Amino acid sequence: MTAVASPPRPSRTRRVLSFLKRALIAELRVYSSIGRAIARRPAVEPGGTGIGYHRPVLTVLIIFIVLSAVEIPIFDLIVHPWPGIRIAVLILGIWGLTWMLGLLCAMLLRPHAVGPSGIRVRSGLEVDVAIPWSAIASVEIAKRVDEPKSPRVTDGPDGGEYAERMQDETNILIELERPTPIRLPGLAPRGGEHQVTRVRLWADDPRAFLAAARPFLLDA
Repeated sequence: MTAVASPPRPSRTRRVLSFLKRALIAELRVYSSIGRAIARRPAVEPGGTGIGYHRPVLTVLIIFIVLSAVEIPIFDLIVHPWPGIRIAVLILGIWGLTWMLGLLCAMLLRPHAVGPSGIRVRSGLEVDVAIPWSAIASVEIAKRVDEPKSPRVTDGPDGGEYAERMQDETNILIELERPTPIRLPGLAPRGGEHQVTRVRLWADDPRAFLAAARPFLLDA
Protein backbone atom coordinates (compact mmCIF):
# COMPACT_ATOMS: atom_id res chain seq x y z
CA MET A 1 0.00 0.00 0.00
CA THR A 2 1.03 3.60 -0.57
CA ALA A 3 0.38 6.48 1.76
CA VAL A 4 -2.58 8.73 1.11
CA ALA A 5 -1.62 11.90 -0.78
CA SER A 6 -1.02 14.74 1.67
CA PRO A 7 -3.23 17.86 1.55
CA PRO A 8 -1.70 21.32 1.99
CA ARG A 9 0.12 21.67 5.32
CA PRO A 10 -1.91 23.60 7.96
CA SER A 11 -0.67 27.02 9.06
CA ARG A 12 1.50 27.37 12.16
CA THR A 13 -1.37 28.97 14.09
CA ARG A 14 -3.70 26.07 13.32
CA ARG A 15 -1.02 23.57 14.33
CA VAL A 16 -0.42 25.36 17.65
CA LEU A 17 -4.16 25.60 18.41
CA SER A 18 -4.63 21.94 17.49
CA PHE A 19 -1.76 20.93 19.76
CA LEU A 20 -3.17 22.93 22.67
CA LYS A 21 -6.62 21.45 22.15
CA ARG A 22 -5.25 17.91 22.06
CA ALA A 23 -3.13 18.56 25.15
CA LEU A 24 -6.19 19.85 27.05
CA ILE A 25 -8.32 16.87 26.01
CA ALA A 26 -5.55 14.44 27.00
CA GLU A 27 -5.15 16.17 30.37
CA LEU A 28 -8.89 15.99 31.08
CA ARG A 29 -9.03 12.35 30.07
CA VAL A 30 -6.19 11.53 32.45
CA TYR A 31 -8.39 12.58 35.39
CA SER A 32 -11.63 11.22 33.96
CA SER A 33 -9.95 7.84 33.37
CA ILE A 34 -8.70 7.76 36.96
CA GLY A 35 -12.25 8.59 38.04
CA ARG A 36 -13.60 5.73 35.92
CA ALA A 37 -11.08 3.38 37.53
CA ILE A 38 -12.12 4.43 41.02
CA ALA A 39 -15.82 4.05 40.12
CA ARG A 40 -15.12 0.87 38.12
CA ARG A 41 -17.04 2.21 35.14
CA PRO A 42 -15.45 1.27 31.81
CA ALA A 43 -16.41 3.36 28.78
CA VAL A 44 -18.65 0.68 27.26
CA GLU A 45 -22.29 1.27 26.38
CA PRO A 46 -25.03 -0.86 28.00
CA GLY A 47 -25.25 -4.22 26.26
CA GLY A 48 -21.72 -3.86 24.90
CA THR A 49 -18.47 -5.70 25.47
CA GLY A 50 -15.07 -4.17 26.14
CA ILE A 51 -12.04 -5.83 24.55
CA GLY A 52 -8.62 -4.75 25.79
CA TYR A 53 -5.60 -3.87 23.67
CA HIS A 54 -3.08 -3.11 26.43
CA ARG A 55 -1.48 -6.52 27.07
CA PRO A 56 1.64 -6.08 24.86
CA VAL A 57 2.68 -2.85 26.63
CA LEU A 58 1.26 -3.35 30.13
CA THR A 59 4.52 -4.52 31.72
CA VAL A 60 6.53 -1.63 30.29
CA LEU A 61 3.91 0.90 31.38
CA ILE A 62 3.86 -0.46 34.94
CA ILE A 63 7.67 -0.28 35.08
CA PHE A 64 7.54 3.40 34.03
CA ILE A 65 4.93 4.11 36.72
CA VAL A 66 7.04 2.44 39.42
CA LEU A 67 10.15 4.34 38.30
CA SER A 68 8.20 7.62 38.30
CA ALA A 69 7.03 6.94 41.86
CA VAL A 70 10.56 6.07 43.03
CA GLU A 71 12.05 9.19 41.44
CA ILE A 72 9.88 11.57 43.48
CA PRO A 73 11.55 11.00 46.91
CA ILE A 74 15.00 10.64 45.32
CA PHE A 75 14.82 14.04 43.60
CA ASP A 76 13.25 15.52 46.72
CA LEU A 77 16.35 14.53 48.70
CA ILE A 78 18.67 15.92 46.05
CA VAL A 79 17.04 19.39 45.93
CA HIS A 80 16.10 19.50 49.63
CA PRO A 81 18.37 22.52 50.41
CA TRP A 82 16.55 24.71 47.85
CA PRO A 83 12.86 25.08 48.84
CA GLY A 84 11.74 26.79 45.61
CA ILE A 85 13.29 24.16 43.37
CA ARG A 86 12.12 21.42 45.72
CA ILE A 87 8.48 22.50 45.44
CA ALA A 88 8.68 22.80 41.63
CA VAL A 89 10.32 19.36 41.28
CA LEU A 90 7.76 17.83 43.65
CA ILE A 91 4.83 19.28 41.68
CA LEU A 92 6.33 18.12 38.38
CA GLY A 93 6.99 14.64 39.75
CA ILE A 94 3.47 14.21 41.12
CA TRP A 95 1.99 15.51 37.85
CA GLY A 96 4.10 13.07 35.83
CA LEU A 97 3.11 10.14 38.03
CA THR A 98 -0.56 11.13 37.84
CA TRP A 99 -0.33 11.37 34.06
CA MET A 100 1.19 7.89 33.77
CA LEU A 101 -1.50 6.45 36.07
CA GLY A 102 -4.16 8.19 33.97
CA LEU A 103 -2.73 6.67 30.78
CA LEU A 104 -2.82 3.20 32.34
CA CYS A 105 -6.41 3.76 33.51
CA ALA A 106 -7.37 4.98 30.04
CA MET A 107 -6.00 1.85 28.41
CA LEU A 108 -7.85 -0.34 30.93
CA LEU A 109 -11.13 1.62 31.17
CA ARG A 110 -11.39 2.83 27.54
CA PRO A 111 -11.06 -0.48 25.66
CA HIS A 112 -12.25 -1.29 22.18
CA ALA A 113 -16.02 -1.58 22.52
CA VAL A 114 -18.46 -3.79 20.64
CA GLY A 115 -22.05 -2.79 21.37
CA PRO A 116 -25.53 -2.16 19.97
CA SER A 117 -24.48 1.07 18.24
CA GLY A 118 -21.40 -0.39 16.55
CA ILE A 119 -17.69 -0.80 17.14
CA ARG A 120 -15.49 1.80 18.82
CA VAL A 121 -11.79 1.56 18.04
CA ARG A 122 -9.72 3.10 20.81
CA SER A 123 -6.13 3.73 21.78
CA GLY A 124 -4.84 5.52 24.88
CA LEU A 125 -6.16 8.96 25.75
CA GLU A 126 -7.11 10.29 22.32
CA VAL A 127 -8.26 7.77 19.73
CA ASP A 128 -11.97 6.90 19.75
CA VAL A 129 -13.26 5.98 16.29
CA ALA A 130 -16.93 4.98 16.07
CA ILE A 131 -18.08 2.65 13.28
CA PRO A 132 -21.85 1.95 13.05
CA TRP A 133 -23.11 -1.55 12.19
CA SER A 134 -24.80 -0.15 9.09
CA ALA A 135 -21.34 0.49 7.62
CA ILE A 136 -19.81 -2.86 8.60
CA ALA A 137 -19.83 -5.77 6.13
CA SER A 138 -17.74 -8.31 8.06
CA VAL A 139 -15.40 -8.82 10.99
CA GLU A 140 -12.69 -11.48 10.99
CA ILE A 141 -9.46 -12.52 12.69
CA ALA A 142 -6.54 -11.62 10.43
CA LYS A 143 -3.11 -11.11 11.96
CA ARG A 144 -0.67 -8.79 10.21
CA VAL A 145 2.63 -7.16 11.07
CA ASP A 146 3.41 -3.83 9.38
CA GLU A 147 6.64 -1.94 8.94
CA PRO A 148 7.61 0.25 11.92
CA LYS A 149 6.20 3.78 11.82
CA SER A 150 3.67 2.91 9.10
CA PRO A 151 0.96 5.58 8.81
CA ARG A 152 -2.42 4.86 10.36
CA VAL A 153 -4.25 5.54 7.10
CA THR A 154 -3.04 4.17 3.78
CA ASP A 155 -4.51 4.05 0.30
CA GLY A 156 -4.99 0.82 -1.66
CA PRO A 157 -6.74 -0.35 -4.82
CA ASP A 158 -9.98 -0.97 -2.88
CA GLY A 159 -9.91 2.33 -0.97
CA GLY A 160 -8.43 3.71 2.21
CA GLU A 161 -7.42 1.53 5.15
CA TYR A 162 -7.16 2.59 8.79
CA ALA A 163 -4.93 0.53 11.10
CA GLU A 164 -4.78 1.02 14.88
CA ARG A 165 -1.73 -1.09 15.66
CA MET A 166 -0.12 -2.28 18.85
CA GLN A 167 3.63 -2.65 18.39
CA ASP A 168 3.13 -2.68 14.59
CA GLU A 169 0.61 -5.57 14.76
CA THR A 170 -3.11 -5.97 14.10
CA ASN A 171 -5.23 -9.12 14.38
CA ILE A 172 -8.78 -7.96 13.57
CA LEU A 173 -9.97 -6.92 10.11
CA ILE A 174 -13.23 -5.00 9.64
CA GLU A 175 -14.50 -4.76 6.05
CA LEU A 176 -16.88 -1.87 5.43
CA GLU A 177 -19.88 -1.81 3.09
CA ARG A 178 -18.79 1.45 1.49
CA PRO A 179 -16.25 4.26 1.97
CA THR A 180 -16.92 5.52 5.48
CA PRO A 181 -15.59 8.68 7.15
CA ILE A 182 -13.51 8.34 10.31
CA ARG A 183 -11.94 11.13 12.34
CA LEU A 184 -8.52 10.88 13.96
CA PRO A 185 -6.97 13.31 16.47
CA GLY A 186 -5.03 16.24 15.08
CA LEU A 187 -4.85 17.89 11.68
CA ALA A 188 -4.39 16.45 8.20
CA PRO A 189 -2.54 14.69 6.72
CA ARG A 190 -2.20 12.20 9.59
CA GLY A 191 -5.20 13.39 11.59
CA GLY A 192 -8.58 14.78 10.63
CA GLU A 193 -11.22 13.05 8.52
CA HIS A 194 -10.43 10.12 6.21
CA GLN A 195 -12.58 7.92 3.97
CA VAL A 196 -11.79 4.23 4.51
CA THR A 197 -13.16 0.89 3.38
CA ARG A 198 -11.20 -1.31 5.80
CA VAL A 199 -10.26 -1.04 9.47
CA ARG A 200 -7.60 -3.12 11.19
CA LEU A 201 -6.88 -3.16 14.91
CA TRP A 202 -5.17 -5.11 17.68
CA ALA A 203 -7.31 -6.90 20.28
CA ASP A 204 -5.81 -8.81 23.21
CA ASP A 205 -8.46 -11.49 22.72
CA PRO A 206 -9.45 -11.57 19.04
CA ARG A 207 -11.80 -14.53 19.51
CA ALA A 208 -13.72 -12.65 22.20
CA PHE A 209 -13.91 -9.63 19.86
CA LEU A 210 -15.34 -11.81 17.09
CA ALA A 211 -17.79 -13.49 19.47
CA ALA A 212 -19.01 -10.09 20.71
CA ALA A 213 -19.52 -8.82 17.14
CA ARG A 214 -21.23 -11.92 15.71
CA PRO A 215 -24.75 -11.36 17.19
CA PHE A 216 -24.87 -7.79 15.93
CA LEU A 217 -23.65 -8.81 12.47
CA LEU A 218 -26.37 -11.46 12.24
CA ASP A 219 -29.02 -8.89 13.20
CA ALA A 220 -27.74 -6.23 10.79
